[in-house]
Amino acid sequence: MKKDNLISVTEIQRFCMHDGPGVRTTVFLKGCPLRCAWCHNPETQSTAQQILYYPQKCIGCGACVAVCPRGAHRLTEDAHLFDRALCQGCRACVAACCSGALEPSRKEMTVEEILTVVEKDRAFYGALGGITLSGGEPMAQPENALALLRECRRRGIGTAMETCGYFDASYLEALVPLVDLFLWDFKDGNPARHREYTGVDPARIRQNLCRVDALGGVSVLRCIMVKGVNMQEDHYEAIASLWHSLQHCKHVELLPYHAYGGSKMIPLGMEDNGRREWIPSEEDMETAKNILIKKGIRLK
Repeated sequence: MKKDNLISVTEIQRFCMHDGPGVRTTVFLKGCPLRCAWCHNPETQSTAQQILYYPQKCIGCGACVAVCPRGAHRLTEDAHLFDRALCQGCRACVAACCSGALEPSRKEMTVEEILTVVEKDRAFYGALGGITLSGGEPMAQPENALALLRECRRRGIGTAMETCGYFDASYLEALVPLVDLFLWDFKDGNPARHREYTGVDPARIRQNLCRVDALGGVSVLRCIMVKGVNMQEDHYEAIASLWHSLQHCKHVELLPYHAYGGSKMIPLGMEDNGRREWIPSEEDMETAKNILIKKGIRLK
């Protein structure tokens, strides 16, 4: 396969149970147009190669220092210092590290290489399972995502896509027939808050979902619940309005915010941005559920 057909993958997780129906193999693609304050996979945001550094795994052997062509790694008596401004993502340090302290944030894989992993789980899919494309945003690599989905269709592998919905609508005609189920994020129905906490306006997200629905695409509306941010009446009303406008949406899922994603910022050289005050209690989630049920929404 040609170089320009390589797909940028952060991770492939096998035997997943929460990324669509049945047993799933979830392929996380790199790149996302959003910058959500509560992002659970920050390593997928940038399209660039980033080296993840886990200091607790470092044994201080100095192998990375010896091979880095830019001098990005340096050992002192007390610490292993990694200057990311000097790093060019060549992965020489990753290859030299014997303790797993350094890992690449992405791997370049062909469709065939990805499906070789997926096929290992095929015996467990049954009638419901299959592959789920996630990220990041799978449609940040539109041609690659479509190529992977087309080959899954050819092989009879079930498909799902977890998406933020913010992508070029010109791909929808080709995309919808290739996806059995869209797991569609709806982060906030208040446009000002959506822009503040994700960096983009939500209008395109709604428009794309409505177009998918009009083309017969089946969806599940996934709504992250962030205490003190979007757990408000205007967001609940927006969820209800969107749900009632869709003909092929199976149900709405409420997903409580958790702070674990913040800790994933540390290997990227940034501070943990997890916000424990944003974690909703069971009572908060029950209240949200009851409000939405009263608005006639089918919840899972």
